[in-house]
Amino acid sequence: MRATSPLLALVHQDCAGHQPIWGHPERPERLAAAREGARRAGAREAEIDIDDVRALAAVARVHHPDLAPRLASACRGTTPATFDCADNSISAGTYNAALGAVRATLAGVDALLAGQARCAWVGARPPGHHALHRRAMGFCFFNNAAIAAEELRARGAASVAVVDFDVHHGNGTQDHFFARSDVFFLSVHRYPFYPGSGAGDEIGGGEGRGFTRNYPLAAGAGDDIYVAAVEAGLEDVMRVTRPDAWVVSAGFDAHVADPLGGMNVSSNGFERIGKLIASAAAGKPILAVLEGGYQVSALTESVHAFLSGLVGSGRA
Repeated sequence: MRATSPLLALVHQDCAGHQPIWGHPERPERLAAAREGARRAGAREAEIDIDDVRALAAVARVHHPDLAPRLASACRGTTPATFDCADNSISAGTYNAALGAVRATLAGVDALLAGQARCAWVGARPPGHHALHRRAMGFCFFNNAAIAAEELRARGAASVAVVDFDVHHGNGTQDHFFARSDVFFLSVHRYPFYPGSGAGDEIGGGEGRGFTRNYPLAAGAGDDIYVAAVEAGLEDVMRVTRPDAWVVSAGFDAHVADPLGGMNVSSNGFERIGKLIASAAAGKPILAVLEGGYQVSALTESVHAFLSGLVGSGRA
């Protein structure tokens, strides 16, 4: 089916309901900032019609069966609290927000496979790539990128590539696919840094040996170093497999203005990364899910730049 739009945006309204404690970096303003960046890149917002039954089934492909009900129960409390680790502040709306991000992710996969777009961008909040099989961590509750890759596999993609360029290593995604050869996981990130994983010698295990590739970078890396690492990693992907679909953990906390990242990437660097991923995908479906990025004006510009690069529109 012919694509009707180069870029769709999927944003579930419940994602704004996650309200961490005052001063937490993962604040609701991030969603509005990222959404504005997608709008500037020409994204057309699509409706999301995914029920909780399907969303929870997708969560269960990646996470232990008790994670979702534990989170739901914790969010029914009446006082501010944390979940599984001290940096995962929760509120009454956190469970619905995390499930809303999953629903948006699945809607993005549906749109791509129906030929409604060449690329789909998911305004996933809270983010997901640190979420482990049995527990949440690092601002993350459900692993949206892993859920997307599993959905694509279940819908017929023989091979999927997950590309993570967030400044923090996507440990939850890596753990999930570490021993598998049907999903290639590539991460470019600061190292050593939170969460402590992502060394260059982490390359997968068993059947999955060679299907994980990490490019750990020293603090302060700018556009040329970061982009070169992504380019080298994409070459690694293509030497090993020819993905039928691509998932991008699109974190923008490597931006020079970000308060958490300690890197020096500009919005132009993210545009270059988008172009590289689009070139490697060569017309195959691309689903990009929002991960980090904690300075709101930089986040707007970074999302705009990356998505412009991804769909080849350029920036005015």
